[in-house]
Amino acid sequence: MHEASKALTRRLHDSRFVTRYFVGNGIDIGCGPDPVSQYAEQFPLMQQVKNWDMPDGDAQYLASITDESVNFVHSSHCLEHMRNPEIAMQNWLRVLKPGGHMIITIPDEDLYEQGKFPSTFNTDHKWTFTLHKQKSWSPKSINLLDFLAKFSDFAQILKLELLDASYRYQLGRFDQTLTPVAEAGIEFILRKWTESEIQQAGRFPLLPQTSL
Repeated sequence: MHEASKALTRRLHDSRFVTRYFVGNGIDIGCGPDPVSQYAEQFPLMQQVKNWDMPDGDAQYLASITDESVNFVHSSHCLEHMRNPEIAMQNWLRVLKPGGHMIITIPDEDLYEQGKFPSTFNTDHKWTFTLHKQKSWSPKSINLLDFLAKFSDFAQILKLELLDASYRYQLGRFDQTLTPVAEAGIEFILRKWTESEIQQAGRFPLLPQTSL
């Protein structure tokens, strides 16, 4: 619950969120009552943000959003609800401008589902996610290292982190995201290649820019 709000303090300690990631116009997919736009004061380079939720249409396709129209895509705990996460990622990258950033958080299967699927704590979860394992207990597990590699022709992986700083491993089994502190998730951040970077075989610029 209120995962974007939980992430605020952590993100404010990383200047990249202020100066690079939440810059320009964006879309917040599946934000519900906790949009990242409510913290525009903390991210002063953030401009207009489209809050996209179920009344706006299928988040897997973003059909009404034009190609390369936003500077950043943010989504907190939505990708696990998609029928096909790969198609969702294709469309989330589609609407992102070259040089723009995608900031995604999802539950970690061990910290959140805790060994049971279908999920005990959210029956609408269609997939579970892990950074990487040789074998998972979940029949619907997605290894993020393998999954994100599918998009390496289109975007660079900037960050992939297990969000367990406030997770209490010694507690009994329950949904720790119901507490004010535990994120029990994974955050990954991508930057969409520009055309010139693609032509240069992925050479990263010294000063990455995104067109506003």
